Amino acid sequence: MGVTLSESAARHVSSFIAKRGKGFGIRLGVKTSGCSGMAYKLEFVDETHGEDLVFESHGVKVVVDPKSLVYLEGTELDFVKEGLNEGFKFNNPNVKDQCGCGESFNV
Repeated sequence: MGVTLSESAARHVSSFIAKRGKGFGIRLGVKTSGCSGMAYKLEFVDETHGEDLVFESHGVKVVVDPKSLVYLEGTELDFVKEGLNEGFKFNNPNVKDQCGCGESFNV
């Protein structure tokens, strides 16, 4: 199952990688943070580590460490525009609750 990107998110990430001039994908993970317990980490990736798992969606690689995959399995990363706001949206089927601002979650 793994972690996937929507077409919109893949286009957005590809565009940023092209502007950046290096990198082959993004790293998605979780960290302890926020009022609900966990927060997403998202960054460009230039190289993988030995234990990393690599998934590909619409030509973009998504790198996830094994500890984060427990919380991210089945997640789709989308890029949405809502009015004047735009950004990534995490469609994570494992989330049981999240804070009001949407920055942190728990499973």
